[in-house]
Amino acid sequence: MMALFSLARRLQRIHSQILSPFFLQYPATVPSPFPSPLVQQLYLFSLAFHQTFFISSQTPVVTSNFSTLQSLSSLTLNYPFETTPQPNHDPGPQEPALLHLLKRVAHLSSETEAMASLDESGIKATLGLVCSVIWTLREEWRLAFLAFKWGEKWGSSGEKTYELMIWVLRNHRKFNTAWCLIRDLYRSSMDTRRAMFIMIDRYAAASDPCMAIQTFHTMEKFRMSPDEEAFSTLLKALCRYGNIEEAEEIMLVNKKLFPLDADGFNIILNGWCNVLVDVVEAKRVWREMSEYCIIPNATSYTYMISCFSKVGDLFNSLRLYDEMKKRGWDPGIEVGLLCSFVHLLPS
Repeated sequence: MMALFSLARRLQRIHSQILSPFFLQYPATVPSPFPSPLVQQLYLFSLAFHQTFFISSQTPVVTSNFSTLQSLSSLTLNYPFETTPQPNHDPGPQEPALLHLLKRVAHLSSETEAMASLDESGIKATLGLVCSVIWTLREEWRLAFLAFKWGEKWGSSGEKTYELMIWVLRNHRKFNTAWCLIRDLYRSSMDTRRAMFIMIDRYAAASDPCMAIQTFHTMEKFRMSPDEEAFSTLLKALCRYGNIEEAEEIMLVNKKLFPLDADGFNIILNGWCNVLVDVVEAKRVWREMSEYCIIPNATSYTYMISCFSKVGDLFNSLRLYDEMKKRGWDPGIEVGLLCSFVHLLPS
């Protein structure tokens, strides 16, 4: 029944997108309708702001988060932690030599020979060096895994190293190997919580929401309680990669274990407003909040204003903006800019 319900919602959303108003498309060759250069500049800036806001919320890129050392809190979906481990150790001057050696020994006939060559190189394994090399070789998982095993052999591996290697393996869809490392983490009495969160995030990124949900339920096997933080992590991961219907379904199914609140609905609302930008679904979720006696908070209003502004709905953007101010909530400069720039768009 839930599958049919999800299918019906998808068809409804496609139908609404086909009937979207054509005035949202602006040909680049249309003569300028603006009375002054200043207004024209504001309009062009509004388009740039619109596109930047839309792209950043619709297409979050995990690798950029890692390489620029930014946390996921800078994205639209605010994770309470970083699902992408960061190489925060000093690699030292031996990294170039180790990278060169790893690429050379990879052509040897066996892993035993490769490990022996690494041992004879005189390079000292350190936690920082191993982490940095794994990250540098993240696109070549076999070499990264060889570096991981070499570091593990010399006692230069820890939770962070495991988490990073699991992240790399999952990016290359090496599911079984990643689970083996989680098992090793567990047997070594190390914390597997973040590793499980990484698996949830990577399954969602791989368009496999069922495995993301199953991983959440698997946490109990590793003596971890699937608490509110883990449940919130699951919902955010699903929504972040467009599996919003699955996230909403699991939120409602588990409402006895995890009572419904504004924060949970905001995760779903944010998915419709900022990931898929579906104003019809966003309005539906907004109504359902009232049906479940959930009072929208400032975050809820901000997401809805963002959604309305992206589809050029000035009336509803300003209406919610005024409601926020009447409730004593500061809409913030970003919300104000959205409403102002929607007002500048030609009708």
